Amino acid sequence: MATSYDYAPLFRSSVGFDRVFNLLENAQRARSISDWPPYDIVKTGDDSYRISIAVAGFAQNELDITFQSNLLTVTGKRQEAPTDGYLHRGIAARPFEHRFELADHVRVDGADLSNGLLSIDLVREIPEALKPRKISIQSAPALSSETTPQIEAQKAA
Repeated sequence: MATSYDYAPLFRSSVGFDRVFNLLENAQRARSISDWPPYDIVKTGDDSYRISIAVAGFAQNELDITFQSNLLTVTGKRQEAPTDGYLHRGIAARPFEHRFELADHVRVDGADLSNGLLSIDLVREIPEALKPRKISIQSAPALSSETTPQIEAQKAA
């Protein structure tokens, strides 16, 4: 039985976090969907990740990877195989769909199908305008005792 969470109290005391709450709600709904086929998500570097999905029995042309507005969708649909001659059929051939919500500035770098594993490489590239930058501090010229009478004379005139 899935537990449902109410995020309404958080909406009252926060501004600009709508996307975070939507992600939490979507993740909660997605858990009810099948976790088949199994997958791993690995952080391979400071700004790189890899999603590996066990797709044994699927050919490259039976898999589809789509990336649109922070949503990565991986679908698989096998061609109908004849059922004649099977004494036991234990390798699952059912279609699947996995959805992964990606953070801002994460893009798909490539995909590879090898030994029954579909590996999708992801890279986070923060634009230069959003990276932290050093701000130089400007210092105003100090007022000396010689310049103060000149300023006072200008104010009086």
